[in-house]
Amino acid sequence: MKAVQFEKFGVPLVVAELDTPTAPAGGVVVQVKAAGLCRSDWHAWQGHDPDITVFPHVPGHEFAGVVHEVGSGVTNLKVGDRVVFPFVCGCGECSWCESGNAQVCPDQWQPGFSGPGTYAEYVAIPRADFNAVVLPDEVSFEVAASLGCRFATSYRAIKHVAHVQPGETVAVFGCGGIGLAAIMIAAASGATVVAVDVNPEALQLAAQVGATHVFNAAEGDVVAAIKNVFPEGVDVSVDALGSIATAKSAVESIRVQGRHVQIGLLLPAKIGDKATVPMHVVIAKELSVLGSHGMAAAAYPEMLADIAAGVIDPGQFITHRIPLDAVPVALAKMSTGTEPGVTIIQP
Repeated sequence: MKAVQFEKFGVPLVVAELDTPTAPAGGVVVQVKAAGLCRSDWHAWQGHDPDITVFPHVPGHEFAGVVHEVGSGVTNLKVGDRVVFPFVCGCGECSWCESGNAQVCPDQWQPGFSGPGTYAEYVAIPRADFNAVVLPDEVSFEVAASLGCRFATSYRAIKHVAHVQPGETVAVFGCGGIGLAAIMIAAASGATVVAVDVNPEALQLAAQVGATHVFNAAEGDVVAAIKNVFPEGVDVSVDALGSIATAKSAVESIRVQGRHVQIGLLLPAKIGDKATVPMHVVIAKELSVLGSHGMAAAAYPEMLADIAAGVIDPGQFITHRIPLDAVPVALAKMSTGTEPGVTIIQP
């Protein structure tokens, strides 16, 4: 099969011919019909995840496809099934998995991190009976792949972590794939949504998917701009980018006893850095600071039903389609920033 891989962290990615994987016991091999190009895979390539220890390594964790081979012990799937998997595959046996919270399973397995990923024509996934989600006919492979870590993470962050309610105000900082998804889901939940970014095109997309106020952080003090519209601050802030600056501004934009959700990946603070979240503000305002890490397979049916019913439309975010051969250049471009929307890889 054809796959994208890197020999060491940070070195150029290459397209290689590899052996097609075989299905492990309890697992399946999926023919990848669509995969998502995600900044988390850039972090993997740069060496920011300690789970990657075997080289060469195939990145990629967002995908959908067709079951190609079924391993021994698998009872819920058959060859030809249309499937999607969460990027966090739970063990299916611990108390977190049993409670429907496999996204924080201590023994989780992630494609592209724990093992070979989805920037390939085929990928082997373990623990298939517990983690596979059969796709409704109304949901295409491209849309399912775009859910990946971005839309699914945002869905859970807005609906199940922040518990956004109709009539509340939500400020989303960063309008890439995660941020645009959070905006759409919050607006569909009945909230008034503020979008913040430095890219005018991203802000235009934010307005199209439900933001009623957009602010360009490159043009002035966005916290002051938000409080000019909502003097007490917003009910919920979301850092969908992941930086000291966005986390700080997001927290400072919240009203007393509001909630902050951190979705964007923040690297560990180095010695001498300022705190990544202004904890003095958290204390003074009695804020709730919440993390959100993916979404378990058990929660997918609700999201897929909303998509099938047209309540939310993640297909709007798909702005680019590329073949596997274009992935090395596309991932390398993330070293200088990300483009608005979602790029889908078509193996």
